[in-house]
Amino acid sequence: MKVSSTARSYNRVSISPKALRHNFRIIQKKAGVAVLAMVKADGYGHDMARAAEVFAAAGCKTFGVAEIDEAVTLRKAGIRGEILIMLGFMHEHVNLVLQYDLTPVVFRIETAECLANAAVKAGRRIGIHLKVDSGMSRLGLLPEQVDAFLDRMCSLPSLYLAGIVSHFSQADDPDSDNTGKSYDSYTAMCDRINARCDGIRHIANSGGVFNFPETCGDMVRPGISLYGYYPDGEEGRRRAMGEKLLPAMSFTTQVLQVKTVPAGAGVSYGHTYITPAAARLAILPVGYEDGYLRSLSNRGEVLIRGRRAPIRGRICMNMCMADISDIEGVMPGDEVVVLGRQGQELITADEIAAWAGTISYEVLCLIGNNNERTYINEEI
Repeated sequence: MKVSSTARSYNRVSISPKALRHNFRIIQKKAGVAVLAMVKADGYGHDMARAAEVFAAAGCKTFGVAEIDEAVTLRKAGIRGEILIMLGFMHEHVNLVLQYDLTPVVFRIETAECLANAAVKAGRRIGIHLKVDSGMSRLGLLPEQVDAFLDRMCSLPSLYLAGIVSHFSQADDPDSDNTGKSYDSYTAMCDRINARCDGIRHIANSGGVFNFPETCGDMVRPGISLYGYYPDGEEGRRRAMGEKLLPAMSFTTQVLQVKTVPAGAGVSYGHTYITPAAARLAILPVGYEDGYLRSLSNRGEVLIRGRRAPIRGRICMNMCMADISDIEGVMPGDEVVVLGRQGQELITADEIAAWAGTISYEVLCLIGNNNERTYINEEI
């Protein structure tokens, strides 16, 4: 994220804590079990520590991060709930697990042994969450590896099994047969493990919560839905019944200059857009340095004076050009909405993702992590 200073950037990312609370409560109600809030990737671009603070105030007691440095950051920010480290930890950082009272996800016996040894020295007993691979071919023990792992873990009295975790690969598709198969595989492994030691079960991500509620288990681990987006994009929003998730992030900038160029003028690097007629352009201080992807060139749109203005030409590092030929009265200093609502128009991360050929997750992370962020209505 860009470093804050006394001088404000033209660009501003605003986060709504009201929307974050709203989303947490919708998920909590729909799942009907404990909610682990995924705040990795700096809270999907929403500021990890601030987002966790909002979720904690809404009743969240468990948080998920990818790496140990994120977990330490949360602790230093005053987050007191349980923090799961989904990628485990490097052995040289084992003392941080103890120092900051963190809960690692474990998928290698060597890591379990390292933690057990450190726990013995500290006179502690540590809970771990065991990661099993139920069909994603990513991190986790395969079914045939489970018994050997348990044999060794059960011989380490300084460790105990706190949970069994896996992950869905296609839960964003409500018609996926794979999710049911993955859940059956996961359940079979859990049954074998729970026959020897207790541990809560959690596999459902945002897609599991909204598309396969029967997989919610003892706890769910939503990510993108906490921030106001459905894992299957606009289809998920259209299909959702009752209260809908609220996007929490908006991104605004302002017009730097307005100019009229003649027919046949090339716009930006490479002249990938040639004006077919005289055109009025608004020059905007937003580019790929700010997370506004270069792949949005000649595809993206922004909102100016409540109307959509198409991006013309290649997006530069710090600038881009919007065609305002059909929008009257645009002046330097006018607000421009890159992500969010202006008047009756709305641009969502799903829409930007469709233009760029990616997903809302990436859009939010790029915009949120490349700009100064402000939490509006500062009360939590």
